[in-house]
Order: sequence, then C-alpha cells, then structure tokens
Amino acid sequence: MILRELLILVLALAGFASGVAAYLVVFHGTATVKDVLSISAAATIGLYVGRYVERGLNRG
Repeated sequence: MILRELLILVLALAGFASGVAAYLVVFHGTATVKDVLSISAAATIGLYVGRYVERGLNRG
C-alpha cells in the first residue's frame, strides 16, 4: 500500500513537472526550475487533497 502511494506521488510529480515545463517553454519561452517545481508541488498537493475529499465522500 505504501509503495502504491509512493508510486502515485512520483508519477504525479513527474507528470505535472513535464506538463508545466512544456507549457512554460511554449507560451513564455523559458522555464525556470523554481517555477516548474513550485507549480508541480502545488498541483500534487491539490491532487492529494482531492483524493482525501473523495475518500471522505465515499465513506459518507
């Protein structure tokens, strides 16, 4: 179970980071590491908050 959560965390961070970097390069011309990591971290936190809320709603 812990391995599954760790895998989800790593894949979410990698996916968000690649998407953010691609967006910044295409539309703004540059992508700093700080911007990519901070936006990716915020998106991953949002993902986990959403999963927590969903689990709470499923329990009733």
